[in-house]
Amino acid sequence: MMGQVILGLFLSALMGGLGYWRKALTISGLVGAILVGTLIFGFGGWVWGLLLITFFVSSSWLSHYRQADKEAVAEKFAKGSRRDLGQALANGGLGAVLAIVFARYPEPLLFAAFLGVMGTVNADTWATELGVLSRVPPRLVTTGEVVPPGTSGGVTWLGIWASVAGALLIGTMATALTQVASLLDGRGWSLRAVSYPLLAVVGGVVGSLFDSLLGATVQGIYYCEHCARETESPDHYCGQTARPLRGWTWLNNDVVNLVASSIGGLAAASLAWILWR
Repeated sequence: MMGQVILGLFLSALMGGLGYWRKALTISGLVGAILVGTLIFGFGGWVWGLLLITFFVSSSWLSHYRQADKEAVAEKFAKGSRRDLGQALANGGLGAVLAIVFARYPEPLLFAAFLGVMGTVNADTWATELGVLSRVPPRLVTTGEVVPPGTSGGVTWLGIWASVAGALLIGTMATALTQVASLLDGRGWSLRAVSYPLLAVVGGVVGSLFDSLLGATVQGIYYCEHCARETESPDHYCGQTARPLRGWTWLNNDVVNLVASSIGGLAAASLAWILWR
């Protein structure tokens, strides 16, 4: 176990360093990535760790995809394309906890929950990064009202299908990696792994939509008087302090991501319990 943790630390530091060099992480984000990656690699194993890398690489690439076209709505988001400690823990912290518990109690439903968690964070990132490029304006997930691009709780069909694709990537990778691991261990083909894409998609889409629901209802939203714009952060891009507009101020974007990923993990584990029993 100790050797696996050391290997996880080395690989996490390598990937985190590359992420910082590519400006996908801040210094605090680098620390968070190393912490989360070490725990997931070290306690979950290489299949868990490579799924984390799949999320990090794909989401980081999409954050820079057509970045100039996203500038108009970027100021509404709580944070930019560089992930910090809060984002690293919000996206990977629950996965790390599941990996630690799995090392002590290797219950398959814990891996199903991990698929739901990673499916949610990848689905939400893909929905955000691609959904803002939609030519059709978003609608609030609660009322269907048309809202400006970047509004919390707003969804588009492009964003929804992007979330499906993001979650499907996690599930497909999980199936492929598990089959390789099973063959290497001499256990043969894993029938249970065939269900992983479905678990990741269901968990990911449920979690992503719950994220939008929180954004439309109780997430803390602020208003910058100087720019006359809504934003998810009290510290606006223009340098002015935005005033609270609606929602709970303690429920920031990081907390929303953590809660949504928990819901996604629960949805995936519940479905796995039904399918596998």
